[in-house]
Amino acid sequence: MVNRSVRGSVSNLAGRAAEQAVATDYERRGFTIAHRRWRGAAGEIDLIARDTEGLVFIEVKKSSSFEAAAARINTRQIQRIVSAAAQFLEHEPDGQLTNVRFDAALVDASGAVQIIENAFGHG
Repeated sequence: MVNRSVRGSVSNLAGRAAEQAVATDYERRGFTIAHRRWRGAAGEIDLIARDTEGLVFIEVKKSSSFEAAAARINTRQIQRIVSAAAQFLEHEPDGQLTNVRFDAALVDASGAVQIIENAFGHG
């Protein structure tokens, strides 16, 4: 049986690899990754990307399939991300008026990436 610390380390590495794959996907599409694992009082945002139109707050989920990854995003987590994003925006020149979008980036077992733009219906 694999002990808890080994599982945690493997999970952490898999999560970081998924975040890197997603960051690369956004960069390929012309975004700049402004922050990775940004942490505020409300919680952590996996990736924050920027382009000429504004900011994208990205929640990265990795699982065996895109469907399983999407199922791991719950209402409480969405509220936490939106609250953390509001805190982040306090330091932006346009503040809460900054053009934003909340995306879900899903990564399956093969490492393929699927982006769901405006996944949370905010922004």
